[in-house]
Formats: sequence, C-alpha cells, structure tokens
Amino acid sequence: MARRRRRSRTVFETRTRLSGRIRVIDHGTQRRLMVHGDTLSVYPLDGNWSRVEREYWWRALTAIELPPRPTVLLVGLGGGTQIHLLRRLRASRLVTVIERDPAIVRVARRWFGLDAVGELEVVCEDVAVAAPALARARRRFDFVMDDAGYADDPERAAALALSLVPLVEPRGTLVVNRQHWGDAPRVAAALRRAFRSVRLRRVRPGGENVLICCSGSRFGSQGGMSFG
Repeated sequence: MARRRRRSRTVFETRTRLSGRIRVIDHGTQRRLMVHGDTLSVYPLDGNWSRVEREYWWRALTAIELPPRPTVLLVGLGGGTQIHLLRRLRASRLVTVIERDPAIVRVARRWFGLDAVGELEVVCEDVAVAAPALARARRRFDFVMDDAGYADDPERAAALALSLVPLVEPRGTLVVNRQHWGDAPRVAAALRRAFRSVRLRRVRPGGENVLICCSGSRFGSQGGMSFG
C-alpha cells in the first residue's frame, strides 16, 4: 500500500520590510517558520521533540558544557526552537534574544509557543547596535549562539561573530552556525584571534551545516583586545 504523502498548509503569512515574506506552515505534525524559503524554526505540534534533536539547535547545546543555570544570549530568534530545547536541558537564569524584526517576535509568541517558556528579554534591534549596547552595560553570558549570519559571506559572518566576543563570559562559549562547510574554516580562523579553543563540528556526517564552537575568550586579557 502506498504511503500517504503528508500535506502542508500555510496557517499564517505576512511580509515586512526587514524580513520580506514570512510564512508559518504546518507539515504533518511539524510547524515551520519560513523566511525567504529558508526554514528558520520548527515546532512539533504533537510534543515529540526527538526529531528536532537531530538538528543544529540541539547539537549546539549538547556540543558544549553548560553550567547548571546559564545566562544565555541568542542572536536571531526565528520561532524560538532553541529556547524550547534549552528549557528541556537546563533551567536558565535568563534568556536574552537579539531579533531585529518585531514581526518575527510576534509570530514566535503566537504560533510557536514562546509565551509558555517563561521570562525572556527581547532586544528588537540590529545586532550592530544591540551588541555594543549590551557590552557597554557590562552584560556577559555563559552561552552565546550566533544564528543570524549563517548565510552571510565569511567576512561579514566573522565580523558579526567577533562583535559578540565582549559578551561571552571568560568561561563561556560562543557557537556560530554556518550554512556551508566550505566557508566555515575561514570564519573559524578569524575567531581564533579571540578564543583559545575553536572547534568545527558538522551537524550530520557529510552534511554542509557546521557549528563553530569557541571557548576561552581572550577578551580583557593583556589590557583588552580590539576586534574592529
């Protein structure tokens, strides 16, 4: 007997100046946030997160050592998939999110269960403005995830990641999500200026998606460092 094909349906759609076309699509038991044809987040409608744990959102959390109650900064919200997974793994003290498009925040709260995960600090601003402002406020985080520049060219992606270095606790970790394996070593090379340990980890064997895991921040040593 032929296997029945799962049907997809768009349950919400909007368009903004910052993000362009935004769609929420239900595909079987999985809800997806689509922007420019890319899947930014997934959310299991049946509550089964095991399939999501094969993806980079979960791998980024399990590839590092998180303290018992970490402070967390996520650059790029999407539908908040990683926030849900973090709550399953650790009870964090506070999750701060930089997301430039307020419409994405509204979609995440309404369609991806983000209102149910507890207190969030959401900074609706471009990371080029938000990151220096947090640094001036002397904010530091145990875990920083850069998921905003995954498709940028290596030079732009490296500049974005380096701007986050002052926000990483001395014993904290920065994880950068890269879409293509081929340019990940170039981004990693730039980050070695700022961290003592920089490791590349493919999400799936033979796959293109790769995580750059950085720890041992050099920021503040030797009178400070410049990453401009």
